Amino acid sequence: MTSRLLSSSLLIAFVPLLAAAGAPPVDSAAGKRLVTLEDLSRFRLVDDPRISPDGAWVAYTVTTQNLEVDRSQSDLWMTSWDGTTTLRLTTTDRDSESGPRWSPDGRSIAFLSSRGADDEADQLWLLPRAGGEAERVTALKGGVADYAWSPDGARLVLAVVDPDPEQERAEGGKGKAPPPIVIDRLYFKEDVTGYLTHKRTHLYLFEPATGKAEQITAGDNDELKPVWSPDGKSIAFLSKRGAKADRTSSWEVYVVEARPGAEPRQVTRFEGTVNNPDGEDRIAWSPDGSRIAFLQGGRPELVYYAVDRLAMVPAAGGPVRVLTANLDRWVSKPAWAPDSRSLYVILEEDRVQHLVRVPADGGEPEPVLEGRLTVSAFDVSPAGRIAALVSTTTALPEVFALDGPERRPLSRQNDALLAGLRLASVEEISFPSRDGTTIHGFLVKPPDFREGARYPAILRIHGGPVSQFACETDLAYDQSFQLLAARGYLVLAANPRGSSGRGEAFARAIYADWGNLDAQDVIAAVDWAVARGVADPARLGIGGWSYGGMLTNYVIAQDRRFRAATSGASISNVLAGYGTDMYVREYEGELGTPWTAAPAYLKLSFPFLHADRIVTPTLFLCGEKDFNVPLLNSEQMYQALRSLGRDTQLVIYPDENHVLKRPGYIADRAKRYLDWYDRHLK
Repeated sequence: MTSRLLSSSLLIAFVPLLAAAGAPPVDSAAGKRLVTLEDLSRFRLVDDPRISPDGAWVAYTVTTQNLEVDRSQSDLWMTSWDGTTTLRLTTTDRDSESGPRWSPDGRSIAFLSSRGADDEADQLWLLPRAGGEAERVTALKGGVADYAWSPDGARLVLAVVDPDPEQERAEGGKGKAPPPIVIDRLYFKEDVTGYLTHKRTHLYLFEPATGKAEQITAGDNDELKPVWSPDGKSIAFLSKRGAKADRTSSWEVYVVEARPGAEPRQVTRFEGTVNNPDGEDRIAWSPDGSRIAFLQGGRPELVYYAVDRLAMVPAAGGPVRVLTANLDRWVSKPAWAPDSRSLYVILEEDRVQHLVRVPADGGEPEPVLEGRLTVSAFDVSPAGRIAALVSTTTALPEVFALDGPERRPLSRQNDALLAGLRLASVEEISFPSRDGTTIHGFLVKPPDFREGARYPAILRIHGGPVSQFACETDLAYDQSFQLLAARGYLVLAANPRGSSGRGEAFARAIYADWGNLDAQDVIAAVDWAVARGVADPARLGIGGWSYGGMLTNYVIAQDRRFRAATSGASISNVLAGYGTDMYVREYEGELGTPWTAAPAYLKLSFPFLHADRIVTPTLFLCGEKDFNVPLLNSEQMYQALRSLGRDTQLVIYPDENHVLKRPGYIADRAKRYLDWYDRHLK
């Protein structure tokens, strides 16, 4: 089970282990060839577009795979607004750069990088726009997690991670055993971060000219996502405070004067989910300085099933106004128009994400960029120019300039590779579930698809559960529809109840009832494909990661038609999840505590407690250090099926978290998927 932000794992893989696989198949008629595992190492992941203050350039990051050191690597690029000139700004052998932000005068670009750091902590760097070497300007123990320029460019606010006292003590005693980890918090573990003590993230003021850094917030709480007021006198940020901070998902908006010793004041108060500092969403201060925009969810017990709505509050404090109260859809990444009369947000609809403009005084959202596409990021310049990151079912995310309703390509990082590939067709489909509810999804056909023929079919299930398959290519993600289709498989991708894109009631339909309606919905996708005559009922596969793996377990425990399953980072014994993963708030909000609601936990543990009903050969996979859906859950299901004599295997990726990072392991996982399906379905 994952939050909305961990619904898919990056898959830009490399395959030295496939050197003996032979040359990729070529479609001689079209002069193009099919997608192979090796191709996935060549795709480039573009992200985080940022327009220069004068609107002349757009900077962005490009992530590739450094195969020599077996790690992904991000560099900074920029393209002129007219699209005629593209420059690579950074080139490093093993380190990455992220978070590009233009200085207000446009003369330099700041970014974060751990270049040359033994502890791999990010520090702030400055790169002259006119050319030259980047310079590291901070050396703060713990590292810089986030930052923002002041309006005059003389200072920055930094979100700085506290030094780890245990690490410092360990370094002071070389050769000695590390000190014990002492835990006294309710929310005490988190994927990637690890065990949570009282090491916090606080705000600092930093002057690039002098190198002076001054701490302006303190205490046993975190301050995240800082933004400056337009007059440069104050900083807004997100924080959770008080004795019950670990029990809430409400990250409230605070404002503090930009000087040491100032006392933060709380601007919002809401008993429910507010903002999500783990994602890319930020609070946004209006250019006229009067209001602060943020995202507001629903009641605490609804956790991530509640729709995130666009809201704003007077900067001085006062009543909150929800601008999308009548819009039963998730919105994200608010940004003000330069005139403060409207805001831009990404609007998630059924299988798509659009860019819309919302009037600040109220009214219906106005489309800015729509169609069968996914907008995943955007930026607005001081003059109103907009750059957006856009993908479709046949094109990876690239940066586009928006000229009215039209989009004009700026980055072309993947054009050459895509031009030589013969991609599978992707068809949007709808079909009835068992109770008559219409379910939507996608059908991906093999490139050589022939009408009248039946194909081995694989049902892929997304994570979340509150997420969805959308109109964006999967070439860089672990669902790997195109790769499976190139291998001759028909791929079904359904958005069952529990998914986003169709409103809160659709998502909340599986509340405390996992593996029921959502299982019926994805099974209905298979029934539809079999009835249509395209899927071979004797050669059906299934698989997913995170909640996708969890729902896979639910399905194979109640439907024996599947001949192969891959279950990644999944859970089936929900009682084993409480206290061992990072979802204590979600468990208690949705199910209650195990000692007061044991029947609910037992009901949802159906696949483990009835593992004897599973006959599908199942491959379990998980990262060794996954604190999101810990390894013990996959171990339990593997052990159960092995005890029953079923065909099963467990693959553990050393030192990996919930989202695999090492290209070698990602490639290994992709190959194991293909081999497992080939072995049982061909």
